[in-house]
Amino acid sequence: AAMAARCRLAARFHHIHGTNIRLDASHTQATRVESFANGLCFSQEPLAPGQIFLVEIEEKELGWCGHLRVGLTAHDPQSLEVVPEYSLPDLVNMGDTWVFAITRSHNRVVVEGEEAQARGHPWEPFLLIARVRIPRDTLVGRSRPGRYSHILDDLYKMNVLPATARRSRIGVLYAPQPDGTADMHIVINGEDMGPSARGLPTTRPLYAVIDVFASTKSVRVIPVDYGFPSLQTLCRLVIQKHIVHRLAIDGLDLPPLLKSFCQHE
Repeated sequence: AAMAARCRLAARFHHIHGTNIRLDASHTQATRVESFANGLCFSQEPLAPGQIFLVEIEEKELGWCGHLRVGLTAHDPQSLEVVPEYSLPDLVNMGDTWVFAITRSHNRVVVEGEEAQARGHPWEPFLLIARVRIPRDTLVGRSRPGRYSHILDDLYKMNVLPATARRSRIGVLYAPQPDGTADMHIVINGEDMGPSARGLPTTRPLYAVIDVFASTKSVRVIPVDYGFPSLQTLCRLVIQKHIVHRLAIDGLDLPPLLKSFCQHE
């Protein structure tokens, strides 16, 4: 309950942000209104251990190279005299900041000498990272079915979208380790990319960093409820596990609202 309350409080952007960013009235949507840079945003509050800060890509902008950048910083946004133009390299060069660029084919990061862990099935209701259990369904981005939706059927059956696609959901969290430090994890559409950075300090508050950079124009914070999945969500997971592709849902003897929920949101 305490984690849920804290998550609802922190699921907003900080009022300190880059000069080209405009926040909506709820501080949950961040849009870069000019150029391709000065799109730096932060979580309103520092994250708790295991708490994910999750955003969905809402708008793209053609003509720019590069995509969303995500990470953590130990710098309180309120303490910044000037918000840096870029997260990479400007904010990172200030120290105590760990940021990674999200690419079209972003895959889990494997440290030399380690083997990648099994990815698990996309219909498993929880994503497990260290001792943290996060309801997977909220983490997964989905494209809406349409005229050419069959092109994405294979991706949809795996419950994933390309990392930089519209409606893709990307989150960041840190998992405390026995030595007193923490590992940073980036989660893309319900899949843990593994430790992207290690040795983060847990004695200082850590804020999420979201850089709305280049071809990513607008993102929205998605609240994550750490409770049990709803019956509706469990039904969707079972249905998606057994269908050939999402358009087959139209032929099922189900209530229209449940069909719509199974096909997209």
